[in-house]
Amino acid sequence: MYLATIWIIPVIIAITFHEAAHGFVAHLLGDDTAWRLVRVSFNPLKHIDPFGTVLLPGMLLLLHAPFLFGYAKPVPVNFRALRNPRRDMVLVAAAGPAMNFALAVVAALMFHIVGFLPATGAQWLAENLKNALIINVVLAVFNLFPLPPLDGGRILVGALPPAVAAPVARLEPYGMLILIGLLIVLPMLGAQLGVDLSIVSHVLAVSTGAVINVVLHLTGNA
Repeated sequence: MYLATIWIIPVIIAITFHEAAHGFVAHLLGDDTAWRLVRVSFNPLKHIDPFGTVLLPGMLLLLHAPFLFGYAKPVPVNFRALRNPRRDMVLVAAAGPAMNFALAVVAALMFHIVGFLPATGAQWLAENLKNALIINVVLAVFNLFPLPPLDGGRILVGALPPAVAAPVARLEPYGMLILIGLLIVLPMLGAQLGVDLSIVSHVLAVSTGAVINVVLHLTGNA
């Protein structure tokens, strides 16, 4: 139960705030789709996807996959309803990772109050904050991978000239399959061949570690 609380609470907060941020920014920029569907909410049940949030990470954990990931139920956004669709698509997509970076900073800052708590409570809070820092940075960095339907892919599509953005946008239906291939199938194939093909996993791991170090330095924890 202790182990569950120090992981489940940070995961739920990270996913819920990430998705709510997308819907809230879309609402500010002219699209009230998520607002009307009550998806701009801190209720985790509104955002949990049974397969992507529970089954997929669980299966990868059991299979000792080289990279553990999952996803929440995407917040619906009608990009045509945005006041400036190309620009606002980038802002809506960036809102989720930005929220996770903000949560990571808050978690790191809260390390400074741990010493004022009783020993048992201090240990529990410290474990939660450590996991919150890691989970939020991993979620932000992973979602910034430049492949639709991830946020980084949406940002890339909005930032590229239309002629170049169109073929990138057409990858969206196949994005999750491509990710599974890059993060799971390719490394497992490499392991059979005796070759390290976990290139994307290594890039994400290095990026995550670098961001965590920056957050720790900025918040006076390093």
